[in-house]
Amino acid sequence: MPYGTPSHHTFRRVFARLDPDEFRECFIKWVGLIAERTTGEVIAIDGKTLRRSYDKQDDKAAIHMVNAWGSSTGMVLGQLKTSAKSNEITAIPALLDVLEISGCIVTIDAMGCQKEIAKKIRAGGC
Repeated sequence: MPYGTPSHHTFRRVFARLDPDEFRECFIKWVGLIAERTTGEVIAIDGKTLRRSYDKQDDKAAIHMVNAWGSSTGMVLGQLKTSAKSNEITAIPALLDVLEISGCIVTIDAMGCQKEIAKKIRAGGC
């Protein structure tokens, strides 16, 4: 860049203007283009709370995310923020809707061991 690396303020302004839903859709399409998928890939689905995401000043809850990790590609294949008054159980089906899981092995922790989630995974061709 002619004036050097942009400041963190510039990056913040750019990222603040991104639409999260549109970014997620573009990211998923990009991953689909660059990730060479193989039959039998292990997709690990897990929820995490983002460290230091709790806003003490505005009393906002911490951010909770559900991730799908492709073990052979070493990439996050999908990611979804849970609703403020929800948990992984409601976010996992929405994440599964945007993933191509046919022929893959899906792993999930005890939180995701729900009948409806299992049906959705089976319907995906696993």
